[in-house]
Amino acid sequence: MFKEFKEFALKGNMIDLAIGVIIGGAFGSLVNSIVNDIFMPIIGLITGGIDFSNMFIQLAGEKQATLSAAKAAGATISYGHFITLLINFLIIAWVLFFFVKAMNKMRRKEEGESPNKTSSEEQLLTEIRDLLAKKK
Repeated sequence: MFKEFKEFALKGNMIDLAIGVIIGGAFGSLVNSIVNDIFMPIIGLITGGIDFSNMFIQLAGEKQATLSAAKAAGATISYGHFITLLINFLIIAWVLFFFVKAMNKMRRKEEGESPNKTSSEEQLLTEIRDLLAKKK
């Protein structure tokens, strides 16, 4: 049984997956740093230093000054936290989009493939179309 587990755990795909998870975690930390340390201060400057995370609507209890106090006093809607997470998501999606776009461009260069290169099927269909157009 140990031998089977060893074979399973040491398969190439399993090791590749483990490396991918580790790199993904490190990349996640990098993206979070880009969002929190670079983009959010810029957004804060643009919005005049508004702290979205402390915006809320208190549904019950006496009116409180902070979100944590309002949550302790009763039901609250933390819409500011949602706005912060939405901004984080959009920035992360934007950064990942450009990262994947750059990776795809590098991969195409490595494969010697130009982005505008047509496939042999497309070339054949174009030739057939041109021949049919000449017959008319």
